[in-house]
Amino acid sequence: MRIPSMRVVSWFAIAVLAMSSTSFGQVRISVTFGPPALPVYEQPLCPGDGYIWTPGYWAWSDDDDDYYWVPGTWILAPEVGYLWTPPYWAWADGAFVFYDGYWGPHVGFYGGVVYGFGYFGEGFEGGRWDHDHFYYNRSVTNVNVTVVHNVYNTTVINNNRTVNRVSYNGGPGGINARPTPQQEAAAHERHLPPASTQVQHVQAARGNPELRASTNRGKPPVAATARPGAFSGREAIPAHEAGAPYNPPANRGVARGENSSRPVNGGNRSATPVHPNDLPRFEHPANTGESKADKKFQQQQQKLQQKQEQERQKLQQKQEQEHQRVAKQAADETRKQQMEQRHQQQTQQLEQRHQQQQQSLQQRRPPPPPNRAEPRPPKGRS
Repeated sequence: MRIPSMRVVSWFAIAVLAMSSTSFGQVRISVTFGPPALPVYEQPLCPGDGYIWTPGYWAWSDDDDDYYWVPGTWILAPEVGYLWTPPYWAWADGAFVFYDGYWGPHVGFYGGVVYGFGYFGEGFEGGRWDHDHFYYNRSVTNVNVTVVHNVYNTTVINNNRTVNRVSYNGGPGGINARPTPQQEAAAHERHLPPASTQVQHVQAARGNPELRASTNRGKPPVAATARPGAFSGREAIPAHEAGAPYNPPANRGVARGENSSRPVNGGNRSATPVHPNDLPRFEHPANTGESKADKKFQQQQQKLQQKQEQERQKLQQKQEQEHQRVAKQAADETRKQQMEQRHQQQTQQLEQRHQQQQQSLQQRRPPPPPNRAEPRPPKGRS
């Protein structure tokens, strides 16, 4: 199976647009208490050639003030030669912080967390690319050879059922692991964000009350799926058991007692925009205190936002028309995924261009007037 090559720009909305290749590893949120242990579960059958396993993990929901389980699933690789580096939690600056996963030519650092099925704390033993085909290691992955013929067998230490199923790096009881020189080098390579199907998979998990840690107590009823979002039927695999006894935290919430996740290192959003309608609304800047300067800048800002809104609507309409064409043609799942990945790329390119325009306008904005000292009262008066 050949997977068409597509170039995808960075998905993060960062304030400074000097994009670095390590953006996908940056912190999104921080929480005051750690995630539960990794549950014990089986891997579903690989649905076909070119799919790569993405292990399950605990994510955080602001709305529920709780961790929720994102089931492991098979994802079609976005490009030939690319592998998945899983997300992970780590203890830093007095809180647990989250580092998102990404696609790249080599597997980078994922906290030393033993996710199993080829992800044993360092690298990936579940398969390898050979030219434009992905070959699966049957010793650690569940592959039906009548469907997938690119297989091999290499025995590795399978720690999927290890006693230590800690799901975070550092801190009290955490995994003691640091990036190797090879993993640090991998962090500076070209990366791709999670595919649109992965984003939708996470959103579906967030909306499922049964996947919340406080409900399933570390043993999610859907621990893995054969395809993204397949949370019912034979393709949904329940956890055999929790990775450790579940202890509800005494103090729930995010770092520093906040009521929502604390963005750091650029204020990254929790979800990847796939279509222009997914992008946040424009925000109006605060006044400088100079009425004439404010009025002129507000007019410039309004004109730019109107132009950008027209561009968003135009791209949204174009993508909706493509959705309709693909629906009429009854395209297969692979083609639909490729279309969504292309839409994600277009939307991110548009967002990046608009951010550059906003930043350029902001740089031309006159500085606020200096604070004037209050007049002193006349002598003899209080």
